[in-house]
Formats: sequence, C-alpha cells, structure tokens
Amino acid sequence: MTGRIVLFGATGYTGGLVLDALLRRGIAPMLAGRNRDALAALAARHGDLEYAIADVADADSCTNLVQRGDVLISTVGPFERFGHPVARAAAEAGAHYIDSTGEVGFVLELRKRLHERARETGSVMLPAFGYDYVPGILAATMAALQGGAAVRSIDVGYFATGPLWRGLSQGTRTTMRDGLTLPAPRWRDRQLTQERTASKIHSFAVRGRRRNAFLVSGTEVMVLPAMFPNLDNVTVYNGWFPSLARPTAAISAFATAANRIPLGRNLVDLITRPMVGPPGGPDTAERARTRSYVVATASSDAGPLSEVHVEGPSAYSLTGELMAWAAQQLSTTAPHAPGVVGPVEAFGFDTLREGCAEIGLSPTSA
Repeated sequence: MTGRIVLFGATGYTGGLVLDALLRRGIAPMLAGRNRDALAALAARHGDLEYAIADVADADSCTNLVQRGDVLISTVGPFERFGHPVARAAAEAGAHYIDSTGEVGFVLELRKRLHERARETGSVMLPAFGYDYVPGILAATMAALQGGAAVRSIDVGYFATGPLWRGLSQGTRTTMRDGLTLPAPRWRDRQLTQERTASKIHSFAVRGRRRNAFLVSGTEVMVLPAMFPNLDNVTVYNGWFPSLARPTAAISAFATAANRIPLGRNLVDLITRPMVGPPGGPDTAERARTRSYVVATASSDAGPLSEVHVEGPSAYSLTGELMAWAAQQLSTTAPHAPGVVGPVEAFGFDTLREGCAEIGLSPTSA
C-alpha cells in the first residue's frame, strides 16, 4: 500500500528543492506549513496540490498531518528549536519520517526520546538524510567493507568543488557559525565523546592534492560503530575551505572561551555576523557550479587499508534528491528496520548504493 507523502516546510529553500525532486518523480505531495497564503500560491503553481496548515507551536496541528504508513518530510529548522513536535507526531502516528537537519545533537535527542516509541509504532525515522550525512555514510561503509575485519578507524572528510562560498545558503552559514561553539561528537576509543569543533585537523587526498579539514559533528559517529563493531574510532571533518582550516581552529577556540564569560556570546555574534549573509540559497546556476565530494579512509592499527571517494551534485541539489528518493522508498516498499535509524539500517546497503547512484552520487577516482 502506498502512503501519502507530506512535505512540511515546503515554502522554504530546502523544501522547494525537495518539492521539485518529488514532482520530477511523478509524486504529488501534500504541502504543509504555517503560512496559508504562501502555501496556497505554491500549491496553485504546481497543479493545485493538496495543502494543510500546521505550526510547530501547535502540537495538535502537527499530529493531524499524518497517519500510519504516511511519510512526513520536515525541512523546518533549526531543528533543535522547531523539530521535535514534528518528529514526535510521526513516531506516535506510525508514520515514517525524514528530515534535512545537520544538527547532530538533535539526532542524538531523537534517539533518546523517540527510538523505542517508533519501534513500537513501526515508524522509520531518518534524521539528517541529505548531504549531511548520507555521502559520508555511503563512502565510509564502502571503505570499511573493502578494508575488512582489520579496520579499526574511519576518517570522513567533506569537501566541494567549485566556488562554494557564494553557493552557501543562509541556513548553512548560520549552522556553520553556531557550530563553532558547539561540541563535535566523536567515536573515540569505543566511546561517544564530545570535543571542541575544529580542535583537530586532518589532511585528505582530493583530486591529487592534500587538503586540510577540521573536526566537525557527523552522524557517522553514531551509525558506523553499530554497523561495524570492531571500530575503535570514527571522526568527521569539514574541508570546504582548506586554507581556513587552521584559522577556523583558532576562531573556534576563541568563540568557545568567549561564551564562558558575561556578554561573551554577544561579542561572538557581533564578530561572526558577516558569516550569515542574506536569506535564501544558491539558485540553479550557482548550484551547477559546485559539486559535493566526500572521502572516507579506513585504517587498521598499522595504517591505512582502503580509501573511497564519492562525488555528486551540489550539497543542496543532492539533499533534495536524497530526501525525495527516501520518501518514495518508504511510501512504496517495506523498510528494513523501524526506529531512529541510519540509511543502511533503513534500506540495506545495496539499495542505498543503487539509489545514490541513480541521483548521481557515486564513487570516483582520487
């Protein structure tokens, strides 16, 4: 039986990309959000789609969006502030759930709050099912499988090709800025630890050159140890701006220290405000100029065993396509495991790999 697909946050930047990707697949979702006029106009532009008014401040309006077997896609962030009522509505109803968060703290909280309830109701919950962090999980899984039983550590680096700075949305810039003062979860010595963002720098081979990247959050640190019990360490890095890796480490140290003193947060906000930029995100032409690029290295205690590089569309286009693909899968086929799970748990590795290849995310040479 095919469930309905409900897109919450359809009038936003990421929501618009997901909507376009769904429509290209021949799927007409129900649109949801709090702005009636904007929803009505968007629905009319796309053949009078069904729409519903819902607000995260009104839990009942979220609950009324879905029923068992539906798929609820949420692009309403920041997710730590706005995401919990939407996710809970899906878990309680037995509806499947997908979101676009890059906030690993939110994913950890979902696991604490909703994993068991989702298992009871049969809800498959896929937070962070976009550029953050499906490419890293795909590349790391391939590297771990190639490396075999001797693999003990995995390092994942997120990079991009093309003029990325002008191709970042306001939401991404805000997340990057706020992330400077947030701890980065890391799987270290078989424990989930919290370390200062950018406190560690690692060099990866990218298209024949070494490029620096700094420590960041990533759901890989939660997902991969469950898949590969022999893993001692999993670390995720961001290398979008390799030349800024070391300056970012210094800025992060300053921002973290400043936050501990009175008015320190205000000072950090003032200094970093230029990072946020204007509302919205890159248009079609700008997205076409950048591509996502992720490297995963699997190592034993003795050194590197395998390395996988994957490349795909821009981070934003990729997120829209990934979420649309996952929604179609959840609405038409029986997923592998309910609960707050990772991509491989939900679909199986072969299905995930094939789906990623279908939308243009696939292995490439170093």
